[in-house]
Amino acid sequence: MTDTRTLPKIGPNDMLRFLLELFAFVSLGIWGFAAWPLPWPGVLVGLATPAFAILVWALFRSPKAVFRLDPFGKAFIEIAIFGSAAIAWWDLGFPVITVIFAVVATVSGIISGRTELR
Repeated sequence: MTDTRTLPKIGPNDMLRFLLELFAFVSLGIWGFAAWPLPWPGVLVGLATPAFAILVWALFRSPKAVFRLDPFGKAFIEIAIFGSAAIAWWDLGFPVITVIFAVVATVSGIISGRTELR
């Protein structure tokens, strides 16, 4: 049996934030392929942009980040990546997706930030 006292507590906002991360990474890939001419530089940007965002997230924002940041540094990284994804949708001509994603990410970030600062 697993000792439940050692398991991290995962709430609904944590699951939403994970889905927002995935959506942001996929969004950056879609933007790279759709906004740039194919095959080059579209393929390069379409693969490199989400790869770079994933690398930055893993290094600075993930729960097992290599570099520990204070909550404000984590918020900066999160705003940069989620903001880039929102701008990507705007650039592709989907303002409704932009607004919905930005509002949901902002509310989720505020809830998470308040929890983290406690």
